[in-house]
Amino acid sequence: MPDKFDIIGDIHGHADALRRLLTGMSYSDKDGIFRHPDRRVIFVGDFIDRGPKQLDVLRIARDMCDAGAALAVMGNHEFNGLGWAEPDENGGFLRPHDEKNTHQTKEFLEQIGEGSPAHKQVLDWFRSLPVWLDLPGLRVVHACWNAAAQTELATCLDSSNRFTPDGFLLANRRGSAAYQAAEVLLKGPEISLPPGHFFFDKDGYKRHHVRIRWWDPAAVTYRSAALGMEGKEADLPNLPLTTDYFYKDQKPVFFGHYWLRGKPALSNEYGCCLDFSVAKGGFLSAYRWSGEKALSSSNLIYVAAS
Repeated sequence: MPDKFDIIGDIHGHADALRRLLTGMSYSDKDGIFRHPDRRVIFVGDFIDRGPKQLDVLRIARDMCDAGAALAVMGNHEFNGLGWAEPDENGGFLRPHDEKNTHQTKEFLEQIGEGSPAHKQVLDWFRSLPVWLDLPGLRVVHACWNAAAQTELATCLDSSNRFTPDGFLLANRRGSAAYQAAEVLLKGPEISLPPGHFFFDKDGYKRHHVRIRWWDPAAVTYRSAALGMEGKEADLPNLPLTTDYFYKDQKPVFFGHYWLRGKPALSNEYGCCLDFSVAKGGFLSAYRWSGEKALSSSNLIYVAAS
């Protein structure tokens, strides 16, 4: 029998929703660790930032992983958290401490205490997270499964797909091939918008590039492929786009990252995004995978943010 996994989307510090989701899937809190008699969790990353109980989320996830009750991959917020704390060669940090980045990480640093022993322990745990998992029967990555990016980043990773110290430095070197590969895998592929087109993202920043529905083979134009435009996708031209990011395999792939809105729904029979904006009053969602090759919407489970 194949392993049975419950893949959980981006949590962003919403520990109460996580407890309700685990309880709803018949995980029991035994000696402070959520366990199931014959299933395990896989977390898709983005444990931190935005939410009110980030330390509780980290404790639950870390304890489950340490006990063998869960696996996890790195999200872009864990990657960013490491870059914030890692000095660069110019006396600054790999992730600049500018206004935008400070705003994004402020809540996490206040909750954990920047530079505290707890902060250092959490950073060590972030370093232990692989960028992706390719398991018998399913795949998990935070933002995009892309073979070319994985091949490019491989020299920055160990045999378990975790960043090596030197590899992490290279993946943060803007302009390098490793940097671009990490961007694709952890933040998703972006394409340039046609001249004269832009939009403001959920945090109010002006964007001239747009993330695309790489998992959707029907997303073949700017308008149908665009993500994160807060309902303004119809403003884009219906011109065809050319990209090699689309997922063509028939091995199920699970991911998060994209702040989808509305009630959780299956992306397609081989791709499942599990980020339904719990940190924006949406839902924390999971897919209950039991070895099936084609995914089914009946295996989705979710709870409201509050």
